[in-house]
Amino acid sequence: MENGEIEAAEEGLPMPAPPVGRRYRPVGSDDSAVIQMTSMEPGPAGSTSVTGHDAVTPQPPRNLEPGGASLSIDPSMQEGSSDRATSSGSQRDSKLELFGFDSLVNILGLKSMTGEETQAPSSPREGEDVAITIGRPKETGPKFGTMMGVFVPCLQNILGIIYYIRFTWIVGMAGVWQSLVLVSFCGACTFLTGLSLSAIATNGAMKGGGPYYLIGRALGPEVGISIGLCFFLGNAVAGSMYVLGAVETFLDAVPSAGLFQESVTVVNNTLINGTATAGTATISTPSLHDLQVYGVIVTILLCFIVFGGVKIINKVAPAFLIPVLFSLLCIYLGVFIAPRHNAPKGITGLSLTSLRDNWGSEYQRTNNAGVPDPNGSIYWGFNALVGLFFPAVTGIMAGSNRSASLKDTQRSIPIGTLSATLTTTAMYLLSVLLFGALSTREELLTDRLLTATVAWPTPVVIYIGIILSTLGAALQCLTGAPRLLAAIANDDILPVLNYFKVSEGVEPHAATLFTALICIGCVIIGNLDLITPTITMFFLLCYAGVNLSCFLLDLLDAPSWRPRWKYHHWSLSLVGALLCVVIMFLISWSFTVISLALASLIYYYVSLKGKAGDWGDGFKSAYFQLALRSLRSLGALT
Repeated sequence: MENGEIEAAEEGLPMPAPPVGRRYRPVGSDDSAVIQMTSMEPGPAGSTSVTGHDAVTPQPPRNLEPGGASLSIDPSMQEGSSDRATSSGSQRDSKLELFGFDSLVNILGLKSMTGEETQAPSSPREGEDVAITIGRPKETGPKFGTMMGVFVPCLQNILGIIYYIRFTWIVGMAGVWQSLVLVSFCGACTFLTGLSLSAIATNGAMKGGGPYYLIGRALGPEVGISIGLCFFLGNAVAGSMYVLGAVETFLDAVPSAGLFQESVTVVNNTLINGTATAGTATISTPSLHDLQVYGVIVTILLCFIVFGGVKIINKVAPAFLIPVLFSLLCIYLGVFIAPRHNAPKGITGLSLTSLRDNWGSEYQRTNNAGVPDPNGSIYWGFNALVGLFFPAVTGIMAGSNRSASLKDTQRSIPIGTLSATLTTTAMYLLSVLLFGALSTREELLTDRLLTATVAWPTPVVIYIGIILSTLGAALQCLTGAPRLLAAIANDDILPVLNYFKVSEGVEPHAATLFTALICIGCVIIGNLDLITPTITMFFLLCYAGVNLSCFLLDLLDAPSWRPRWKYHHWSLSLVGALLCVVIMFLISWSFTVISLALASLIYYYVSLKGKAGDWGDGFKSAYFQLALRSLRSLGALT
C-alpha cells in the first residue's frame, strides 16, 4: 500500500478501488482538489452562491491539470449529507427545539429511554472494500433460538417435582372443582405476567439480566436491584427444592441406597370423607441425613455442568427433557387403561362416580408426611395449597434470564414464554379431571407417588422421569440465577457486588459458586414443604414488579414505549400485579411481610450505598411528560 493510500485511510475518506493494471501515484501536498458545491435550495439558473445554512452536495470533480489529483466522493456520503440536511431543516421548524428539547432530555437522564446512544465510529457498509483492518472481530458466545433458548428452559422449569409427587394429593385435598380454580388462578397470574414480559422485552434491545433489566429500566435501579436480588434468591432456593425432589424420589425408588435408617410414620386413624376410619397406616420416608448427603453431592455435580457454559447446558437439556415428556405420555396411557390386574383397590379407572365423589373439597389436618390425621400438626386449606402449588407454574423467566444468549430476544421471549405457559396450564387442567376420575379420595391422599403407580408399563419410567425433570429444572435454576446476579453486578450500581462482574461472553463462575453455596445451604434444611412458600414469595414479588413496570410505561405513554408485542394493555398488567399481591397474602401474610421487608431493606441499602444509574426510568418519564406539557402550554400562549 502506498503512503498516499494510508494517509487517505487515516483521514476516513473512502477510496475507490483502482482499475486493473493501473497504479496511482501518492498524493502530494502541492496537489489540489476541486469540489463543486451547490445549494440544496432551487435557485436561479447559474447561481452558485452558498449560504451558511445551506447544505452542500458534492458533484463529480472537474478535470484537473496534468500533475493534479482528483478526489472522488463516495455516493453514500452524498446520501448521508442529504439526510443530515433534511433532518436539520426539520429540526429548525420544530417547536421543540425552541424549548431546548435536547437539553431537557439530557437533564432528565432520558437518553437511553429515547433510544439515543453515543455516536459510534462509522463502520464500512456492506460491499465496501477496506484497505486496513485494525484489531480482530469481537468474539461472542453461542446464540440460541426460540426452542432451545426459551421454550425448553421454561418447560423444564415448569414441569417439576410438584406435578409428580404433590399434584394428585392436591386434587384429593381440594377436590376437582377447587383444583380447577387453583390451577386457573395461578395460571392466569403467570400468563398475564408473560404478556407484560413480552411487551417490555419487545420494546427495544434487551441485555442480560432478564427481569432485573426490565424492572430496573422501568422503575429505576433501586427497585430493580431490590426485586432482582430477591428473584435471584428465589431461583437459588428453587434449585435446592428440585434437588431435594430428585433425591427423595430416588430414595423412594431404591430404599437400599439410603445410608441411614428410614423414618417410619404410623397413623392410627385416618380421616376420609369426613369420617374417621379405624386402622393403622405406615408411611416410610427417606431419612433427613440421606437427603442432605445426596443433595449436596447432586448439587456439586450440577455445578460442574454449569461451569461448562450455556453451550454444554443446551446440549444436555434434551437428554433431561425427552425422558420427561416420555414419562408424561406413560402417565396418560396408564390413566386410560387403568385399572390393571395388579392395581391397588383405590384405583377405579376413569369413572364418573369417582369424579363425582372427588368433586368437593376435603380440607383437613395431616402429619408431616402429608397423611390425613385428626391429630396432625398441619391444617391444609385453599390458601396453603396455593403456596404449595404455585411453584409448579413458575419458571416463565427461565428464557429471559438468559437473554444475553438469545439470537432475537424480541421474537423468542414472547413466543417461547407464552407457549410454555399455555402448554403446561392446559396439561394441568386436563390432569385435574383425569386424576379426579381415576381413583378414590383415600388413594389420592395416601399414595405419594400415584403417578408412578398408575403409569404404564412400569413405575420405573416415572421414577426416571421425576429424577430427570427435577434435575433439569435445577440445572436451569443454577444457570439463570448466576447470570442474573452477574447482570446486576455489571451495572456497577452496588459496589459490594463487584466480585461478580464478568465481561461479555464470559461465564459467571464467581456468581455460580455463590449460587451453589446458597443452594447447598437450603438442601441441608431438607424440608421440601418449608422451602416452597419461600420460593413462591420471591417469584411473586418479581412477577409483580414486571407487571407494574409494564403498567407504568403503558399508562405514562413514555416516549420510548413502542413495544412490538401489541397484545397487551395497562389494565391487564394492573390485574396481573394485583393477582400477585393477592396470592402472596393468600399464602401467608407473615411470609409476605418478611419478603417485602427484605426487598425494602435492599432498596434502602442501594439508596444509601449505590451509585446513580445512567439510564432513565418510568418516574423520570413522568417528569419528562409534565415538563414537556408545560413547555407546550407556554408555546401555545406565546
